[in-house]
Amino acid sequence: MSGTSLDGLDIAHCEFARNTGGRYDYKITVADTIPYSDEWKQRLSTLENGSAYDYVKTHADLGKYIGMQVRSFIDKHDLYPCLIASHGHTIFHQPHLGFSSQIGDGNAIQAEAGVPVVYDFRSLDVALGGQGAPLVPIGDQLLFSDYDFCLNLGGISNISYNRNGKRIAYDISLCNMPLNYLARQMGEEYDRDGEFARSGKVDSKLLDAMNNQSYFTENGPKSLGKEWFVDVFQPMLVQAPLSLRDKMRTMVEHIAFQITRDVAAMPKGKMLVTGGGALNKFLIERMQQLTSHQLCVPDKLLVNYKEALIFAFLGLLRINNEVNTLASVTGAPEDSCSGSIVGLPASLMH
Repeated sequence: MSGTSLDGLDIAHCEFARNTGGRYDYKITVADTIPYSDEWKQRLSTLENGSAYDYVKTHADLGKYIGMQVRSFIDKHDLYPCLIASHGHTIFHQPHLGFSSQIGDGNAIQAEAGVPVVYDFRSLDVALGGQGAPLVPIGDQLLFSDYDFCLNLGGISNISYNRNGKRIAYDISLCNMPLNYLARQMGEEYDRDGEFARSGKVDSKLLDAMNNQSYFTENGPKSLGKEWFVDVFQPMLVQAPLSLRDKMRTMVEHIAFQITRDVAAMPKGKMLVTGGGALNKFLIERMQQLTSHQLCVPDKLLVNYKEALIFAFLGLLRINNEVNTLASVTGAPEDSCSGSIVGLPASLMH
């Protein structure tokens, strides 16, 4: 898994077993995060402005890099995986124009790692007319049904839950993407425990400008991409005549407000909170102060690797020819079994 926060490459070795209720038990046996070098951060963060040559070259290079890192992970931990499921790294996400692009060529991954690969999980749903996102909700439904809500605080915050017998999910707001953008201007990769934000003050003018974006009044299915940050939020942050700490504090207030507002009308319940933002103690405090729902932050292994776990699960569903993308979530006209397969013997496909 490679997320929009550019924290690094998350690699998790996962095992699954179908239980009697038609759902699944899971285990993350071992997991690592490989931080991106400054060179990779630069390439991935600016690729949307590069040439067609840059795009294709980086697609191939990232696939090779992912394959090499997975091979090293496999050898280091003496593993024998039957499948690699790779999300890739999102460069463009514009489903309203008919495309969502995740680079990291699955063919290169397979060639380097020597293990069958499932990748490109979003394109089929987008081609069918869906958002291609979020994809995690099928995993929330089949792996984490003990929780009423599943909230992910990654570069973008998203939520999923059951309503009237259907799984509903959508992107709520930006999250770590703008927070890390501000932290880097302070010489840090991220705001540890939210301490920078805690020391700042909310600016009501900037907060109102953030909250008054039309996206927040739209009905789902809906999703966000890096483009929205670059076009909408980054200019607001640049132009606001505030200290970085005040900008960060205002951003936290915006995130907490949007998340808790969206679930305010829902019955009280347990909310599983994962993703890097779950480790931002100040953000979690503000959310808990604004909601009557019980926020449940699990152990760090699940906080950090839930998305990697679920993409492994999506790969399993794909080779079993089972639904892994929900139309009720993406807005496509039908559920689908998404993902391109490389190197898998026909005998292993059910």
